[in-house]
Amino acid sequence: MDRYDWSILAQLERDGRQPFSTIAEKVGLSKTPCWTRVQAMEQSGIITGYRAVVDQRALGLKLVAFCEVTVNFDQHGAFEAAVLAHPSVLECYTTAGQADYLLHVVTRDVETLDTLLRVELSQLPGVLRFSTTICLKRIKDGGAVTGAAASIRPSGG
Repeated sequence: MDRYDWSILAQLERDGRQPFSTIAEKVGLSKTPCWTRVQAMEQSGIITGYRAVVDQRALGLKLVAFCEVTVNFDQHGAFEAAVLAHPSVLECYTTAGQADYLLHVVTRDVETLDTLLRVELSQLPGVLRFSTTICLKRIKDGGAVTGAAASIRPSGG
């Protein structure tokens, strides 16, 4: 990847619906080479898709929580399959530390979270224990991957 690819990615992260002609102008290319580079990044798996960014609060999902979950050793596969199918779990990460997984969940309110935890998440395969942190205020959301990568990539790239 060269500076043009990085610039194109940054533009797409800001607004994935911009026309190629606009992106090309902003990064200093013509439309066709810009489009060709985007296609190459899609085919190589650097760009994995495009989607709308939805405001969860506008949909009534005002409570954000993170759950640390510890799972029975022989139940990780079943737990992961159940998490993949659960609509309230937005993200799931395996972790190194006291818990096995970190879940990012959203709900309407504390009462809905309580039901989610007691009735649904605690009953997922292999769950031994979990600890939940309720978020009071979101400080940053949707940071750019290209920004994070820029801080670690060599200056020539």
